[in-house]
Amino acid sequence: MRVGGINVQFDASGAFRWPVLLVACVLLGSAFATPAAADFRLCNNTGSRVGIAIGYKESEGWTTEGWWNLSARSCETLVKGQLVARYYYVYAVDYDRGGEWSGKAFMCTRDKEFTIKGIEDCLARGFDRTGFFEVDTSEQRSWTVQLTESTDQPGQQFPQSVAPSSIPGLPKQTK
Repeated sequence: MRVGGINVQFDASGAFRWPVLLVACVLLGSAFATPAAADFRLCNNTGSRVGIAIGYKESEGWTTEGWWNLSARSCETLVKGQLVARYYYVYAVDYDRGGEWSGKAFMCTRDKEFTIKGIEDCLARGFDRTGFFEVDTSEQRSWTVQLTESTDQPGQQFPQSVAPSSIPGLPKQTK
């Protein structure tokens, strides 16, 4: 017998086969279930290719990662899953027209792909010292940052940033 597109079976006595129905219901239910999205995404809404680096604080301390290379008018998930921090820090560079999206929260980067633990003594450890801008996710489970072009200076957008000493959990830094 077919019920709503599902084959329902009865045994020789005409009794309903519950295990078959149970499996069918679980499969049908899972087909309509969608997992809750929880990611930190960045969208490049410019006409240029951009390189992205991020910084965040975990239980072990500060980490910076890069590079994600985003083509024009595209998005990328930088952190998959539920966000572990309220504040994330982003640095981006416009490969095609020059300029950058930066801020006053200095963290370690390098020219090649990287994952760097710690934000102190970048130069002494052989890394670059780069200014990131702060993204306050307001403790949301997911967040998307939109990079846009400035009408005043094409290829550049300088988000409002906060002085390092006022960023929660970020050590005070000097030049």
